[in-house]
Amino acid sequence: MSEETEKRNYSADSIQALEGMEHVRMRPSMYIGDVGVRGLHHLVYEVVDNSIDEAMGGHCDTISVTINKDNSITVRDNGRGIPVDLHKKEGVSALEVVMTKIGAGGKFDKDSYKVSGGLHGVGVSVVNALSNHLKATVYRDGKIWEQEYERGKTLYPVKSVGETQERGTLVTFHPDETIFTQTIEYSYETLANRMRELSYLNKGVTISITDERQKGEDSEFLSETFYSDEGLREFVRFLDGTREALIQNVIAMEGEKNDIPVEVAMIYNTSYTENLHSYVNNINTHEGGTHLSGFRRGLTTTLKKYADASGMLDKLKFEVQGDDFREGLTAIVSVKVAEPQFEGQTKTKLGNREVSSAVSQAVSEMLTNYLEEHPEDAKMIVQKVILAAQARHAATKAREMVQRKSPMSIGGLPGKLADCSEQDPTKCELFLVEGDSAGGTAKMGRERSFQAILPLRGKILNVEKAMQHKVFENEEIKNIYTALGVTIGTEEDSKALNLEKLRYHKIVIMCDADVDGSHIETLILTFFFRYMRELIEAGHVYIATPPLYLVKKGNKKQYAWNDKDRDAIIESFGGSASVQRYKGLGEMNAEQLADTTMNPEFRTLRQVTIDNATESDRIFSMLMGDEVPPRREFIEKNAVYANIDA
Repeated sequence: MSEETEKRNYSADSIQALEGMEHVRMRPSMYIGDVGVRGLHHLVYEVVDNSIDEAMGGHCDTISVTINKDNSITVRDNGRGIPVDLHKKEGVSALEVVMTKIGAGGKFDKDSYKVSGGLHGVGVSVVNALSNHLKATVYRDGKIWEQEYERGKTLYPVKSVGETQERGTLVTFHPDETIFTQTIEYSYETLANRMRELSYLNKGVTISITDERQKGEDSEFLSETFYSDEGLREFVRFLDGTREALIQNVIAMEGEKNDIPVEVAMIYNTSYTENLHSYVNNINTHEGGTHLSGFRRGLTTTLKKYADASGMLDKLKFEVQGDDFREGLTAIVSVKVAEPQFEGQTKTKLGNREVSSAVSQAVSEMLTNYLEEHPEDAKMIVQKVILAAQARHAATKAREMVQRKSPMSIGGLPGKLADCSEQDPTKCELFLVEGDSAGGTAKMGRERSFQAILPLRGKILNVEKAMQHKVFENEEIKNIYTALGVTIGTEEDSKALNLEKLRYHKIVIMCDADVDGSHIETLILTFFFRYMRELIEAGHVYIATPPLYLVKKGNKKQYAWNDKDRDAIIESFGGSASVQRYKGLGEMNAEQLADTTMNPEFRTLRQVTIDNATESDRIFSMLMGDEVPPRREFIEKNAVYANIDA
């Protein structure tokens, strides 16, 4: 048989049977989502989840996370400590089983954990497999036990290394650079936001994070400690701290319905946006699910019943709808489910049907009691609902206008759009460009077959401060909707998008590399986050990174994207060079713009992702909302990173 025939022969011998840790290393994205920045941080969450499980069981009240100087991570808790005695079935220590066997762990034993965090229970063994070194130390039964591993393989049997009166587990791991080729550098902000979130979701647990790579204000290592007495009540206040409150009280409840622990907290503000955040076993279910639909049903039914009984809706000429009751609402729903069933593209949509009625009952009882005990708040909420209904009625007409073809356009597309010839949306790119001047340059520099250009006139509407019908009436926003080809949702779900007709799978925001450009970028991102979040979640939105300088010396020239790059290039050129500062995209010629910012071979695009929906919501509200003090505080704190345009 020839070698070529053998290659074509596909038999049982051709199937590679990869088990356990080998499979994790071969297909890491199956276990942690990806091997980029998100997957890297997911390793920390998996280890912390084990400690949170101990806390949820009442066995632990202190957790610490340390980012070490070499980007390794140490997680310590004061729980019971992972068992170290002999595992009868495996014939080795239980610690070794937990660390080296996929799917092993106490969270699969209902007697050990009634409810556990995390999505798939893959746990610390996956972290071990994807680390080039991991050391586990257990403080248990008066002794200190330890074991070390390299890429998931044990270096020696579990051994006792001393005596102690402490208890708990300490895990230190260093991510494997051969797996995480993009970066192994952890973001303190990303981890701190998640630790803060976990402290609110698990009240009474102290969670600290320390970064030994950088110093804080007092010359000690950068560090924060999170602790919440009131749980979701405090979480809602934190999220809504950048908005003007409509009512002063947080409406909240905590208890069990149908044996399902349910915790809800909500408050109304004067904004026009709805901010609902849901969690199952501490995991943010950003795709929603049965717990969120239960919350919406309970809220709508109870408020509608109260509003009807009050007579305040009598003069309204049309029916109020679900959206109207949620305008200006910030709410968090957290449930603990013993065996969660997840659906959706990213497995973060809860499918358990029994949870819907449990949450609906809980919300209905909570709201009924509150409205009866706080009639003034109830009146303000109903008045807000009526205003929302009137605005929605106006928005319906505006929405219809967006869907119609404009007489000033050809084939229903905006007149300023320079479309591409490619018909396959997966190959097409749309550049949203600041201003007609830059738009003209971009049109000359683009690759016409797959790159389309839509110039935007000035700064688009700040949707954070605008009523919905004003958003749909805005000319630039109408052009974006029309160019993308997406249809806007129904009145029941007014912001949902139908992505089936999306004309470009890569949408690139391209603005000047200065303060004004950054502001326009933020305005566009705010619009996408509030009205087209599905595009971000599906990975379609990017930000272009045009250079700030062109450094020249003789025949040599090099682009610089920031001051640090510029200084390094000047030094490499021998200490003297001419520097051209680009005030805007329009100052570049078409060839320069194409070479640096548009050509897929040379450009750098930053994909826009939502790692933490609650924190993103808070930041957009703070930066783009009406409240000035939080924004000033944020700018003062982060001014060192600001690019101040002289």
